[in-house]
Amino acid sequence: VMDLLHAMGPDTVVITSSDLPSRLGDRFLVSLGSQRHVRPDGSRTTQRVRIEVPKVDAVFVGTGDLFAAMLLAWTHHYPNDLKTACEKTFSVMHHVIQRTISYAHELAGPGRRPSPPQLELRMVQSKADIEDPAIVTEATVIS
Repeated sequence: VMDLLHAMGPDTVVITSSDLPSRLGDRFLVSLGSQRHVRPDGSRTTQRVRIEVPKVDAVFVGTGDLFAAMLLAWTHHYPNDLKTACEKTFSVMHHVIQRTISYAHELAGPGRRPSPPQLELRMVQSKADIEDPAIVTEATVIS
C-alpha cells in the first residue's frame, strides 16, 4: 500500500491506523510510515517505520487536522528522519488527547461519559507539548 501511495507522488506517507495486529495487544493501533529520499548520486532510499499507539475510547473532533499539521511541521524540521518526525507527531497527539480526556472526565463527573463539547481538544493548554513534546511513543525502523 505504501508503494502504491508513493507512486501517486508523495515522498512521505503515514497510515495512522491499520488492521495489523499489535505486538502490544488489542488495545493498540498499528501505524506505518514510509519516506523516500533521493541521494546525492541520484539513487533512492526509503525509510519505513512502525508505531504502536494506545487506543482511546472517545471520539474527538480535529485530531486529523492536528496530526496533519504536526506531521508537516516535524517532517519539515527533520526532513531526512521520519522516525523522529513520527515520534514527535504521535507524542504531541498523545499529550493533547490525554490532557483533553482528563479535562473532559473532570467536567462530566464520576461515572458519566464526556459529551462532544467536553472533548474539544485542549490545544491552547497543550502549547508546550505541541512545541516540544516529551517522547512517549517510539517508532521502530522496519527498513
